[in-house]
Amino acid sequence: MDTKGITEDHGAAHGAGDLAQSAAMKLSEIGERTKQLGTKFKDPERQRRIILVIVCVALLLDNMLYMVIVPIIPDYLAELQSEADHASFNARVKNAGNSSNHTIFKATKGNFDLQIGVLFASKAILQLLVNPLTGTFIDRVGYDLPLFIGLIIMFFSTCLFAFADNYVSLFAARSLQGLGSAFADTSGIAMIADKYTEEAERSRALGIALAFISFGSLVAPPFGGILYEFCGKRVPFIVLACICFTDGMLCLTVLKPFSRGERENMPVGTPIYKLMIDPYIAVVAGALTTCNIPLAFLEPTIANWMEETMHSSQWEIGLAWLPAFFPHVLGVYITVKLAAKYPHLQWFYGALGMVIIGASSCTVPACKTFGQLMGPLCGICFGIALVDTALLPTLAFLVDVRHVSVYGSVYAIADISYCVAYALGPVVAGQIVHDLGFIQLNLGMGLANVLYAPALLLLKNVCQMKPSNSERGMLLEEGPTGLYDTIKTQERERKRKGLSNVVDENGIAKYSEEESFEYA
Repeated sequence: MDTKGITEDHGAAHGAGDLAQSAAMKLSEIGERTKQLGTKFKDPERQRRIILVIVCVALLLDNMLYMVIVPIIPDYLAELQSEADHASFNARVKNAGNSSNHTIFKATKGNFDLQIGVLFASKAILQLLVNPLTGTFIDRVGYDLPLFIGLIIMFFSTCLFAFADNYVSLFAARSLQGLGSAFADTSGIAMIADKYTEEAERSRALGIALAFISFGSLVAPPFGGILYEFCGKRVPFIVLACICFTDGMLCLTVLKPFSRGERENMPVGTPIYKLMIDPYIAVVAGALTTCNIPLAFLEPTIANWMEETMHSSQWEIGLAWLPAFFPHVLGVYITVKLAAKYPHLQWFYGALGMVIIGASSCTVPACKTFGQLMGPLCGICFGIALVDTALLPTLAFLVDVRHVSVYGSVYAIADISYCVAYALGPVVAGQIVHDLGFIQLNLGMGLANVLYAPALLLLKNVCQMKPSNSERGMLLEEGPTGLYDTIKTQERERKRKGLSNVVDENGIAKYSEEESFEYA
């Protein structure tokens, strides 16, 4: 019996040893695969592609969350209001006459429309207020950490949307999204501009990002409407929250946002207020605001106009903007190709886009059918694609030739330009239609775009400058320093070759290819 027990103990020990050995081999294999994956991530070209994917997904999520509430929130708020006021409404029906009851209903409806407008605009308003601070923050700490912070805030905002059950919580979720967007959008676009230093590559990468923005904005309403109709309010937001969580984990794993390397090697960026008084940057910012006004002002007003003039069905209203995605992508593609071949004509592509937007906006009121309306809406989105794809890389180019090549503040200015249009749209557009009419609104927006287009002639000579002419700003009070210009030129050449600089304890810069992922 004792011998048998010893044998069993020996067998158990032997089995445990085999199990431990097998586990050790598995861990070794996992470690080896992780090391191989890390080696692949250190390839400069692969790094840039992964970064582009992370940023594009973040921009897609932000714009889907921005537009997914369009078919959901008005109906959901109406349902909540109906349930909350059911008892008091019945009492008013019994005690009030028909005329007074009609007045009460109109007042309630007007208040409801105002609540919807304020809720929709709250995201852009908060983003507008926070962007000057986030731009400075990005310039000081780098691009990775603000992007990760933005994704975290957007995740909590999406979850709050899913479980919100009153107007206050929905307003908080919408405002929180604006805070997350101020971090994620600005740092994402700035990171693309920083990683893609060649003008042709930068235009192509920013064009891809704009295509994701357009896709998110245009596909979100049907996506949200279908899931809301068949699965309830929470499902669309839970799906977006899962995607946001995945993108955040990818950002944490790949970009390593808490690493200090990038922040230690970043030069001091130009203050945002000095960028704002740069006349060239101001012209670009004005163009970005003006070209997006038709889209921002039509989104909250075109549904009622289609119902009154065309007697359009709900599905036609919901799909009104979806076909415009294809000319937007076509506009991005054409501008990228033209910019690669004729980079000195970026100003002309932007001006042409504004003329197209103006002409399309003026023809919207003349449409009598759903099919006719598709033409002007597609023209507006095509023109916006030309303007955005031409002028967003121009902002980075202007920073390269006139200031320090740190892009957080300049793209915060671009984000402010967008937010001005989208903050005014839900609040102001309806009042303009009520006071002046839908036709006058569109004619005014079209005329503004056509009249602003010649202002882009100011960029004609700037776009012919070369980045090597000046690394510091002509508008900075302090003059350029030779040592700084020399170091920055060397760093740029190293970055293009996939190398990065590491400063040792003696202050001597060494260049390493192995650590290029964190510093490239």
